Amino acid sequence: MSKSIIELVDRLPEQNITTMSLRALDYIVPGEWNNIIGFNNIIEDTTGETDPEIVQQIRERAVYLYHHSDEGYERAMWLYQTVDNADTALGAAALANKIGQKIGLLSFLTKITPKADKAQSIDLAIKLVVEIVAYCQINGIPGDSIGDFLKSLVEEYSGPSLMRMAALVCFDGILPLGPDFIKKVGETISGLSLSSLEDNPTFSSISNFIPGGDIGGKLGFIGDSFGSVSDWMGNFIADRGITRQGVMDSLQNFIDIADDKLDYVGAFLDLTTNYMEHTGTQTLARSLIDRAFAEI
Repeated sequence: MSKSIIELVDRLPEQNITTMSLRALDYIVPGEWNNIIGFNNIIEDTTGETDPEIVQQIRERAVYLYHHSDEGYERAMWLYQTVDNADTALGAAALANKIGQKIGLLSFLTKITPKADKAQSIDLAIKLVVEIVAYCQINGIPGDSIGDFLKSLVEEYSGPSLMRMAALVCFDGILPLGPDFIKKVGETISGLSLSSLEDNPTFSSISNFIPGGDIGGKLGFIGDSFGSVSDWMGNFIADRGITRQGVMDSLQNFIDIADDKLDYVGAFLDLTTNYMEHTGTQTLARSLIDRAFAEI
């Protein structure tokens, strides 16, 4: 059996490059994300419950729901983990310094290369698809329910879920691709050949979970997904005054990034962070705790 949700939450790092990078985005989503680790701590934060007997019942029910084959929680976790692993497959661990220490990016620039805009655009779109499919898995609705996801994104997303979307916009969009990344990604997806999609390692890693049937249908779903969320992303950037330099300046308050090549910074964050998995674990924990608490 795979690790339980309790073990996954309890093993989340208190501080590393991922958490420092996410804290740099607090100015964009102020107060939305606290790096709460420890399953019991999330129980208390979510429900206010501290009674040991009730806490234990919540823990047991959450583990049962997480592993139940009719539920989608474990599949959602796999998606978050897998899409992050596709980014870090080049050996992020070799680049990471000790937890809590700042890092100088300059020395890494000879060892990493930014993705081409095309590859970066595909990866961003696929990460968005993972967010949609994981949302559907968590909530027990069909995996192609883009409309339900968009409604929740606009009206309900908060906490680690909203931070995850902020990181997607900033770390996979604005920093590596520039302020017009929405247009770039849209044009890339609309002009993408089936062979180019099949050759993308991020797509290959999670293609079985993407709705659409054959490769052409999956490409259509990716395009529909990105197109549906494009307006939200544009409004999110405008409403919160997000700029490349603003994101970079805030990152430098937490990490000693000694270079201004923003596409390299994007590559560095790809290699050294797993924000989808980290915040996804916290999102799953909260969803499970809410449901378990209601059921007991």
